[in-house]
Amino acid sequence: MAHTPLPAALPCLDRRRWLQASAAVLASAASAGSRAQTELDAGLRAALDGPQRSAANRARDGARHPGPTLAFFGLQPQHAVLELAPGGGWYTEILAPWLRERGRLYAAHYPRDSAEEGQRKSRAGFEAKLAQTPALYDRVVVGSLPRGAHFSDLSVPGGADQVLTFRNLHNWLEDGRLADMLRASFDVLKPGGVLGVVDHRAPPGTPLAQQIATGYLTEALVAEHAQAAGFVLEARSEVNANPLDTHDHPHGVWSLPPTLRGGDVERERFVAIGESDRLSHRYRKPVA
Repeated sequence: MAHTPLPAALPCLDRRRWLQASAAVLASAASAGSRAQTELDAGLRAALDGPQRSAANRARDGARHPGPTLAFFGLQPQHAVLELAPGGGWYTEILAPWLRERGRLYAAHYPRDSAEEGQRKSRAGFEAKLAQTPALYDRVVVGSLPRGAHFSDLSVPGGADQVLTFRNLHNWLEDGRLADMLRASFDVLKPGGVLGVVDHRAPPGTPLAQQIATGYLTEALVAEHAQAAGFVLEARSEVNANPLDTHDHPHGVWSLPPTLRGGDVERERFVAIGESDRLSHRYRKPVA
């Protein structure tokens, strides 16, 4: 698993600010990595192996790498964590039991009164899932995604230690809500808090229109938008990389598993590629 700082050639970043912020981080990277791995071997490993996880969700561990991803973000069991757009609860199945005793999990889902039926059904399904197993999920605080640059029905006393989002930025870019989502995330974090991002990765230089159409985002675009919201890019990881992904599919990222939008057309080829090539970024809210 490679954790690397941002390359010098990446555009639209304040290079001096990046270097200043990363120096202290890199100096303590080894010890931080060791602490994260210890948690992975204990509490997080128990959550990953727990019976609350569905067989279908477990089957995707090889593509989504939840343990190493959360370790890269530096997540600890005592943290207050806000998960944005948790969907059906893939990561919630892991986060909720791990954080239940010492931390707290908040989930910002679609609004119950969303104008889109699919979003209303997704929120209802998520809440039903939590209600089915209160022994694991009764302490999860569920609210709505921000309608602007602020959360209206969700607050985190003292601020969140981490805000996590998995494969959502490309949707918010298309909807014109990316800036608001990042700003709201910045505001809800405590100073020094972490924004952890995973999303489909486009090759450098991919035109904006193509990024929107295919669901693949360049690392430069993600970093530019996060910096505009006030974040500093601390590190990036190749933990969710897939070198087999050529990024040039007829239905964009949705040609690949798990969606396989093309049906039987070239299905075997897309299954052989696997899930998308993904960027993994860790951002920090400055202390001052």
